[in-house]
Parts: sequence; C-alpha cells; structure tokens
Amino acid sequence: QSLLESGVKMQLNQVDNDDDWRKAQEPALMKLIASELGISTQQIANFELGLFDCQAASLGGIQSEFLNAARLDNLATCFVALEAITNKSKNVADDDMISMIALFDHEEIGSQSTHGAGSPVMAEAVKRVTSALSDNSNAEVHASAVRNSFVMSVDQAHAVHPNYASKHEKNHGPKMNAGVVLKTNQNQRYATNGVTGFIAREVGRKGKIPVQEFVVRSDCPCGTTIGPIISSNTGIRTADLGMPQLSMHSCREVMGIADLSHGLSFFNSFFENFNDIDESLEG
Repeated sequence: QSLLESGVKMQLNQVDNDDDWRKAQEPALMKLIASELGISTQQIANFELGLFDCQAASLGGIQSEFLNAARLDNLATCFVALEAITNKSKNVADDDMISMIALFDHEEIGSQSTHGAGSPVMAEAVKRVTSALSDNSNAEVHASAVRNSFVMSVDQAHAVHPNYASKHEKNHGPKMNAGVVLKTNQNQRYATNGVTGFIAREVGRKGKIPVQEFVVRSDCPCGTTIGPIISSNTGIRTADLGMPQLSMHSCREVMGIADLSHGLSFFNSFFENFNDIDESLEG
C-alpha cells in the first residue's frame, strides 16, 4: 500500500475533527478553563481568550514619581476625564454650554465598528442634544452648534526614552512629569491645527498647566488617534493632546504621577475656560 493510499484512508476514516482540535490545545489551559466553568474538557467546543495584566497599579522611582500600571493607554485619560466631568457636574446651574465626554471602544484597531469613533455615535449625539434643546425644524441651529463645538481628543503620548532619544525631534520631545502634550502633524495624523492648537495652549495657560509640544520626526511614520476621525465625520474643531508615558502598548506601562494631575487640571480648565477663550477669537 502506497503512502498516498494510506493518507487517503486516514482522511476518509477521520470522523472526529473536533477531537483533533482539542488535541491541538494546551492540556493545562483546557483543564484550567474547564475547572473555572465547572465542566469537563470534552464540553469545550471553542474559546476566545484575552490575556491581560491584573496586578494593581503601583508607584515607582526613587521619589515614587512614576505610576506603573497596565493599560494606561488610554485608561489614564478616561479616568481624568470622568473625574473632570464629575467636578463640572457640581456647578452647572448657570452654565450655558453642553459639556460631555465620549469614551470609545476599538481605538487601537482602527475605530471602524458600530460603536467606535468611526461610527455615527458622536455626530448623532451632537444632533440629538441640539434637537432636544431647540426647534427640530431649524437646521441652522444644529449647524451653528457644530461650528461652536470643540473636541479635545486626548490619548497618551510617547515620552522621550533615554535609550532612544534620537527617535524624537530635539525640540519636540515630551518628558514625563513635565505637562500635557499637544500633538501636531501636517499630514493630519493628528487633528491639531493653528487655531485649535492655540485654544489648547490657552486652556493650559489659564489653568497654569504646562503644555509640551510633540511633532514626529519627518523621516519616521506617525501614529494617529480618533481626533482626525471625529473631526472629519462631524466637522467639529479638534485638538490632539495626551499625557506622556513610556512602554506604550506593553503589558505594564509607566507615566509620571504629576502628569496625571496635569491631565485632570487640563480637563477642569477646558470645561471652565473654553467658552471665554472661544469668544475672544476674532474671525
């Protein structure tokens, strides 16, 4: 009997493909999953597992000046945004603006999902808020609301790594514990432009928050954020910022504890001072 014939017979007699799938899995992992679910390994048909660091955040550095934690990008920003909008909600009696935050899924994989930043969620939210507070038949009211709105797209930023300092432009290398980072890219990988960058700096100035500048080296590829996606989908003015960190996308990331305070203070200043800054602009 030839090898070809033997192979064909084996394929024809193979009736339990599912059992072959189980054999290809790590036995210890299969037993662990079965134990956690209270079932036998034979009852596992398939699984989708995501592994992540579950250790609590900790302080590091000689003076405990660094925060070590998983998923700082971008849970650190989500945290300070929630804190700031909570602070804002305590004093809205005389507020004539609509303040809101939006926390999106799927930013790291392109944002193209039903509820990512590439979805209609942001545009629909602005439209529904406008409709709820005005005459639904007046389209100009919505257009005016979009024109007067502003988005701070805040994602973590790459701080200068001492071993790879040449990866940053000499005068545009963000340092940890030195303030929030304003990101600019002429290829529109970031949404910041001359006007929105000025507004962001004014927010920092009025709140006495240091603002650093980041421009990627011209011979290096530049990452992007949800800023350009939201700006192009809605027409709302947008600036891209972030808090500087190292080890981005690693299992364990690190940022300066002062920058967490800088980020919170920046959001607080934005909610408090944006309207005055915007009204001071001419043209």
